[in-house]
Amino acid sequence: MDTRTLSPPAVEITSGGKSVFVLQPHAEIIVIGAGAFGGWTALQLQQKGYRVTLIDMFGAGNSRSSSGDETRVIRSAYGSNATYFHLNRRALQLWQDYQAQWGKTLLHKTGLLWLCYSEKMPFLEATLPFMQQYGLVYEYISAQEACYRYPLINFSDLHHAVYDAEGGYLMARESCQAVKEAFVQGGGRYIQQQARPMKIENNQLSGIQLSDGTTLCAQAYVWACGAWLGYLFPELLAQIITPTRQEVYYFGPPEQQAAAWEAMPVWIDWHMESDEFFYGIPGNAHRGFKVAYDKRGQVVHPTYLDRQPTADLISKSRQFLAHRFPKMANAPLLEARVCQYENSPDGNFILDQHPLAENCWLLGGGSGHGFKHGPALGELAANILTGAAPLEPLFSLSRLGKQGIYANFC
Repeated sequence: MDTRTLSPPAVEITSGGKSVFVLQPHAEIIVIGAGAFGGWTALQLQQKGYRVTLIDMFGAGNSRSSSGDETRVIRSAYGSNATYFHLNRRALQLWQDYQAQWGKTLLHKTGLLWLCYSEKMPFLEATLPFMQQYGLVYEYISAQEACYRYPLINFSDLHHAVYDAEGGYLMARESCQAVKEAFVQGGGRYIQQQARPMKIENNQLSGIQLSDGTTLCAQAYVWACGAWLGYLFPELLAQIITPTRQEVYYFGPPEQQAAAWEAMPVWIDWHMESDEFFYGIPGNAHRGFKVAYDKRGQVVHPTYLDRQPTADLISKSRQFLAHRFPKMANAPLLEARVCQYENSPDGNFILDQHPLAENCWLLGGGSGHGFKHGPALGELAANILTGAAPLEPLFSLSRLGKQGIYANFC
């Protein structure tokens, strides 16, 4: 049993149209999950002066987490969604600040190239007003000019390309481990064990139980467990968090032009009419030419998923690769990774209190695009828990009430 003296309880305020309990200074907080959401939240809370314990079942950046693998894309385009655009801008600044502070290159601003099939791409057009607010522009490149600038890409069926100088990629596994190390060096307590919620009584989560039988108590609990959230809170989240199987491949570039292939920008090939979506990260610290098919796969359990790639998806990716990057037609497959997305019903994040436990916060729903936002979302979570920022309606559980999922808990 954890016998440390706990701080005075939290205080009630009105935030985002409802009553929430926020933490008083130096309160005890337990964050479960050391991925992109949990790790950054724990670090931000610790830097605000709170006593934080960070727990992860398999370790920061582990191969079964949604924040694992080598790399993740960072992009500025989010259509007409102002919330994500501004969150992304804040995240980009924090990525740059922290990597300078830690002396580690976690962000690679290689630029990002959108490969466009039609004259208009509404998703990008809708982002332009937000770009202008920050003095940013996209570069529109005709197919003819793009052929000259990017000779390794086949533009025969494309109308044009759009270059986003703010895009690039992030070191995923390495970033999670760097955040955890900074948290520990700052005095945070880190535990690698499985954690489960204990009983909810009188609108409070009574504590958590670790796999060694130890129980821990705190003023607040933040569950940022990615694809495991639905299994930890099945009555509330089983229909809200859906883990799906996703595969990525690392192909070997031609030996005569390896440096040229690695110097390419990150690219996105989204055929909106057929909703076929491939993306790639050429460099990856010499790991190979990364290609991923973004369509959601089968529903899986993240702990027991057998992470062997499937022949059909490899074949589909090879077929695409041969068309879009002809000189990669016979490229050898160097590595394949099987991970998972943890999807919410509408693709938006979840950052809200448990409806039956005011000291229990739920943070998840990365839906394949969450990693890049990690520092800013962690900062937002820390600010909401401490009363420095209001709840974000887009991330609330109540938004899902219309689907009948959340209604029984309201």
